[in-house]
Amino acid sequence: MAKERKRFYVVWKGRRPGIYASWEAARAQVEGFSGAQYKGFARREEAERAWQQGYQAYAGRPASHGRWRHAATQPVLPSLAVDAAAAGPRGPVVYRGVLVDEEREVLCGGPYPLGTVNVGEFLAIVHALQWLHERGLTWPVYSDSAVARGWVARGRCRTRLPRTPESAPIFAQIAQGEAWLAEHPEHSPVLPWDTRHWGEIPADFNRK
Repeated sequence: MAKERKRFYVVWKGRRPGIYASWEAARAQVEGFSGAQYKGFARREEAERAWQQGYQAYAGRPASHGRWRHAATQPVLPSLAVDAAAAGPRGPVVYRGVLVDEEREVLCGGPYPLGTVNVGEFLAIVHALQWLHERGLTWPVYSDSAVARGWVARGRCRTRLPRTPESAPIFAQIAQGEAWLAEHPEHSPVLPWDTRHWGEIPADFNRK
């Protein structure tokens, strides 16, 4: 099992504002609190800087917005970055893709009433590959989901999501994605997003 990345959470507005070293501790301050303001960060120093700068400096954009531009090594440009988000462990699920250099959304999918984040990431990667193929482009696609990248490499979405009437829409999309991968074994490279050095992926949904 992959080790979970350590994250830090700034609570600007909540029961006890401050910096927390776990989501469980931060959630206790914001869950059920009207108008809570909070965000997660990959590194402690980023969280401390955000605490000083205030919520408005980070509202509506990824916590580590643009940090990749100042890293010693940078992502390949031009390229696409994808991300997925779910309102709960089993959905609803949405995904999107953005141009890394412009941080502009160019594709999206969902909401699917039942699904998981990894399934959403799989669909996002395949959608991005299709988007590039249709335009004759070979740019790389970045994802921070090792599971979804592995599924794409194998051409199979090995989710354990139950097949029910509610999950039928997302399984239909999975089948289409798997069929496209089988028909297009040579496609743009799918690369890991280096969250530690580049910050949150530009397609991040800003949901903690």
